[in-house]
Amino acid sequence: MEKTMCELFAGVGGFRLGFEKLNSGWETTWFSQWEPGAKTQWAHDCYVSHFNDSPDSEGEFHTGEDIATVKKDTIPDHSLLVGGFPCQDYSVAHTLASAKGIEGKKGVLWWQIRDTLIAKRAPFCIFENVDRLLKSPASQRGRDFGVILACLNELGYDVEWRVINAAIYGAAQRRRRTFIFAYNHNTGYAKRMNSFDVISILNKEGFFAKGFPIEPIERTCEIQLPDDIVEVSDTFKFGFENAGFMKDGVIYTASVTEIAEAPILLGDVLQSNVDEKYYISSEKMPKWTYLKGAKKIPRKSANGHEYVFSEGPVAFPDPWDRPGRTMLTSESTLNRSTHVVSDPGTGRLRLLTPIEAERLQGFDDDWTNTGMPPRMRYFCMGNALVVPMITRMGKTLDTIIAEEP
Repeated sequence: MEKTMCELFAGVGGFRLGFEKLNSGWETTWFSQWEPGAKTQWAHDCYVSHFNDSPDSEGEFHTGEDIATVKKDTIPDHSLLVGGFPCQDYSVAHTLASAKGIEGKKGVLWWQIRDTLIAKRAPFCIFENVDRLLKSPASQRGRDFGVILACLNELGYDVEWRVINAAIYGAAQRRRRTFIFAYNHNTGYAKRMNSFDVISILNKEGFFAKGFPIEPIERTCEIQLPDDIVEVSDTFKFGFENAGFMKDGVIYTASVTEIAEAPILLGDVLQSNVDEKYYISSEKMPKWTYLKGAKKIPRKSANGHEYVFSEGPVAFPDPWDRPGRTMLTSESTLNRSTHVVSDPGTGRLRLLTPIEAERLQGFDDDWTNTGMPPRMRYFCMGNALVVPMITRMGKTLDTIIAEEP
C-alpha cells in the first residue's frame, strides 16, 4: 500500500508536518484549508508556502475554497484521510426525498468528511477534535460522538479513540484532544485485529496503545449503537470515557490512565531578552492582575435571578517548571487564558512570542512567519495540532502500512 495522505481542515499543516518528520515516504496528494469569512486565507497561504499547492484529479486548484463546494470524486486517491474538524452540532434528520437518507445541519464539517469517505473509501483515517466532543451536547451527552461512530460504522469502519494529553507524552503543552483512528473492514489490519479481544486492543495491541501507553485496564462498558443514524441523533445517550473501541456497531469504552514521560517544560521553549513590544506595561499590569486573580462577582440573570459568579486564580506568571497551559486562538490578547511569563533574560513579565507559541505546538521556529500579521500567527497556533503527537501516530501507522498487501 502506498503512503498517500489527504489532509482536510489543514490549518498550517500540522498533520502533514508530523508525518513528514518521519522521513518514511509519506506523500500528501491533496489538502483543503478555508477560513469562512476571511478576506485573506492566511493559514492556506502559510501551508502553500511550505508545501506548495495541490491540484485535484482534473488538474484544477480548489484547496483554498469551501470544502462543501468541492466535488469529492475529484480529490486524488489516498490511503490515509486526516483532519482536525470543529466540534459542532451533529444532529441529523431524514431527508424529504428518502426515508433512508440523512441530512445534517448546514455548515457542519463532519458531513464533508463523511462525503469524502463515501467518494474515496480511504483505508485508514485519523481525526482530531476537542476533548469535550465525547460529552456533547450537554442536553444529550454522547449523542454527537455517537453520530460520528454511527456514520463510520455504516461506511464499514472499525474505530479506536483516545483523549491524549500531549504533555503526558513529552510535549511542552497540557493540551487534551480527542483522536479517532478508523480503519476499513477490507484492510489486512482489520483482519489482524479480529484476533484480539477488546481489552487487549485497548491495553497493548491497538493503534493508540502502541504509541501512547497506559496503565492496564481490566474491563469496559459497552453498548450497541442503533442501526439508524437518525435514531442515534434523536435518542442515543452514552457516557463515553477517554478511550474506546467500536466494532460492528458495538461500542466499548473505559477510563484509562496515561503513563507519563518526561515532559518539555515551559521554560525550555522560552527565548531571552525579547523585543520590548512583548513586555507588559505598567499601565496594563493592574488589568492583567485582575484577570488572573480569583473573583466573586454578584450577577443577575435575564429572569432576575441573582447569583455569584466565581473563579479561582490562574498562575501569574506561568511557571517555568511545568508544560504550558492549553493555548487558545486568543493567545497574546488581554485575556485570562493568555500565557504570561517571566523573561529568562530580563526577569520582566511578558507575553509569549510567536516563535514560543510555535514551539508549544511542536512546529519549527518561524513556521508561521510567512507574511501573516502577528495576531494571526497566534490564532493559527491556537487552532493547531501538537505536531510530535502526530509523528508518534505516524510511526505506528508505518508499521501497519508495511503489512498491508
